Amino acid sequence: MLFFVMLFCLIIVLVNSISVSSRYNIGIPSDCGDIDIKKGSGVYMIYPEGVEDGFNVYCNMETDNVGGEDGRGWNDYKFGFGTLDGEHWLGNNKLNIITNQDKYELLITMQDFTNHTGYAKYANFKIGNEGSKFKITISSYTGNVGDSLSNHNGKNFTTKDQDNDEYGSNCASSFKGAWWYGSCHDSNLNAQYLGGKHTSHADGINWKAWKGHNYSLKTTNMMIRKKK
Repeated sequence: MLFFVMLFCLIIVLVNSISVSSRYNIGIPSDCGDIDIKKGSGVYMIYPEGVEDGFNVYCNMETDNVGGEDGRGWNDYKFGFGTLDGEHWLGNNKLNIITNQDKYELLITMQDFTNHTGYAKYANFKIGNEGSKFKITISSYTGNVGDSLSNHNGKNFTTKDQDNDEYGSNCASSFKGAWWYGSCHDSNLNAQYLGGKHTSHADGINWKAWKGHNYSLKTTNMMIRKKK
C-alpha cells in the first residue's frame, strides 16, 4: 500500500502553538494552531472565520521548520479528494478560506528515490477565491532544494478541463497535472508518478531547482500554518 501513499501531493495544516482561538471564548478552533498539540496529529474539525459549519482537516502536530494524480478536473481540486489521514488534496475552496482569515506560511517537503529529503518554505502564502481562479500569492523562499515556486506567484490554477494559464495550450493537459501554471512550470507536484528519472519532458512530479524537469519525486507534502 506504500505506493498509493506516494501518489498524491498533500495539503495539510501545521500547528504552530498551543492556544485558543481569540475569536471564540469557548475554544472553538479556527485552524490547527488552536488545537492542543498533546492530542497528536490527526483529523480535526476547524471553524475558520466566516464558516459556520466548519470542516475537517489533517493537523500535523510534529513537523516544524525543518503524488500526484493525473487526470482530475477542476471540481476535484476545488472541493478536495483523498483521505485526510492519508494521501489527499484539501481543496482549493478550503485553502482560500483558511489562508484569508490570517497570514499563513507554506512548507513543502520532498523526497527522492535515494531517500534524500529536502524542503522549501515560503513565509507568505495565500490562495484567492474561485472568482480569481484560485490565484496563488507566494513569496519569501528559504530552504535547501532551490526555489521552484516563486515564478508561479500570481498565477491561476489550471486543470485539464479549465485552462487558466498563459501557455498557448493547456499546461495541465500538456504536462499531466494540475497547478498554478504560467507558461508552464518550475514545479508540477500534482502530476504523474513516474518513479524517478524519466525521458518525457516535465510531466512528472517535478521540482526543477532540485532535480530538474526529468525527475519525478517519490513523495511531496505541502503544509500550511499561521505565521508566528
